[in-house]
Amino acid sequence: MAVRRGITRAGLAALLFGASTPFAAQLAQDTNPFLLAGMLYLGAALAVLPATLRDRPDPAALRRGAPRLATAVVVGGAVGPVLLALGLRYTSAASASLLLNLELVLTVVVAAVFFREHVGRHVVVGAVLVTAAGVVLVGPGATTDLRIGAALIAAACLCWAVDNSVTAELDELAPAHITLAKGLVAGGANTAIGLAVAPVPSAGTVGAALLVGALGYGVSITLWVAGARDLGAARAQVVFATAPFLGALVAWTVLREPVTTTALVALVVAAAGVALVSRSDHEHEHEHEAVLHDHEHTHDDDHHDHVHADGFTGRHQHPHEHVHVRHSHPHVPDLHHRHTH
Repeated sequence: MAVRRGITRAGLAALLFGASTPFAAQLAQDTNPFLLAGMLYLGAALAVLPATLRDRPDPAALRRGAPRLATAVVVGGAVGPVLLALGLRYTSAASASLLLNLELVLTVVVAAVFFREHVGRHVVVGAVLVTAAGVVLVGPGATTDLRIGAALIAAACLCWAVDNSVTAELDELAPAHITLAKGLVAGGANTAIGLAVAPVPSAGTVGAALLVGALGYGVSITLWVAGARDLGAARAQVVFATAPFLGALVAWTVLREPVTTTALVALVVAAAGVALVSRSDHEHEHEHEAVLHDHEHTHDDDHHDHVHADGFTGRHQHPHEHVHVRHSHPHVPDLHHRHTH
């Protein structure tokens, strides 16, 4: 159940982000990169603001998660979007969408090497397939501008690979709170820098950037974080790696950019890679240390046996404590299974 839920969430996140990239590329042609990155993330903050007002974070939990949250805000919310906005100036919307496949490879590497997340052969093969699909679509004959844009987008993807691995383990805060922090702090800082060095954009540009940010970043990031908690950062990113292909489809159909003849083949290869992720759980005896954290859960997954006064057992979220336990069951690297192998 958790695997299917995680794939659905990461898939919806991919759909929203993938569709947003071509429109962001259009805005990037006439908008200062800092200003565009800032407005996109301010739009993200506006999208999740109602949810965060209903469910405010616990101050103690916020203090515990502050170092990881700061990393996500600076690296993923501030630096990464500016690099992407710069890169979008040198590439077509379709090429930029497809280059974002690099985020998949870098996330798998960062999650496995630096965060010791269990990956497994299904995830490795799935990542290779999705990446191969992107290589097929980009093809040879790149121009100088495309190489510059590709380098900038690759740097942005590295920032998001670090961000992905950090936020997947940030269980002290709800996904909406993480998105709000990125939007307000990183978005506000980049907007201020942009306004200091560039003229104020038109109302239409501001409105479009906020809307693209609300859907493609605000709702998308929140869904991805929730999906990564169900799957682990590497697995969630393999599913999210379908976003570049969705972005390319939008560029080809809505923006009328030329369609490549290998598109369908690449999409089939990418779909095969994502399918492998759904079969990537494993089973062995493992140990859970006692922990206090806050995340969405039900009481039917062998990890949440606490009792509510009203007897409620449906899907909900609140701070709760786990006792030490040792058992065996099929699992993926979700919030409760970050152990090494």
